[in-house]
Amino acid sequence: MSQRSILRLSGGDVEHFLQGLVTNDVAKLSDGAVYAALLTPQGKYIADFFLIGEQDGSVLLDVAASLADDLTRRLSMYKLRADVAIAPAGLNVRRGTGPKPDGAVDDPRHPALGWRLYSDAPEGDDGTDWDALRVAHCIPETGIELTPDSYILEAGFAALNGVDFRKGCYVGQEVTARMKHKTELKKGLALVAVDGVAVPGDEILSNDKPAGQLLTRSGDRAIAYLRFDRAHGPMVAGTATVTRL
Repeated sequence: MSQRSILRLSGGDVEHFLQGLVTNDVAKLSDGAVYAALLTPQGKYIADFFLIGEQDGSVLLDVAASLADDLTRRLSMYKLRADVAIAPAGLNVRRGTGPKPDGAVDDPRHPALGWRLYSDAPEGDDGTDWDALRVAHCIPETGIELTPDSYILEAGFAALNGVDFRKGCYVGQEVTARMKHKTELKKGLALVAVDGVAVPGDEILSNDKPAGQLLTRSGDRAIAYLRFDRAHGPMVAGTATVTRL
């Protein structure tokens, strides 16, 4: 399981502060965990995370540990004079796909991803094969499918309940909305079948032209980033035949 950092945002302006920054509608916190991202003004990915409301109005922010320091710095930069404090929560996350423990929240990205539980117990999970689940449902992972070059719509955020197109403005909203309403995506994540030897990172070729890259593989399937105009028929990665599903 990848390491996570849990931050706590507290203060009277927390909901308003987050609403103007992140891709999803913070008002949904009343219904459970919210999946969202922070983008650059140019619409590029900075970090994805879960937001979990607490009874006192504070919000937990669950982010990959590798991104926590930079995300904290960026949020602090936007804070200005808002009544918002950002600090480590002193909590860990456990997750699983079996019966949901008391206090756990549903993973908002997809029902197959089970639950997340925040407490002072050690970080861990129930032994679920998360890569197999992610590949089966084409769900991106921080640092693998989600990188600073990513646009969240190419990464499938709409299907993952990670972006709200009806909320007000947020950082990167203009570019994201334009991609949604004015263009057809030419690149993005897709599920592929892999027959043969190929490993994550291998370039995918179609008729000897670059068509994308193999990312997470599980068995005979994988998540790939593809140029859709070239991703037709049998393609090649490593010594394997790759076919878009």
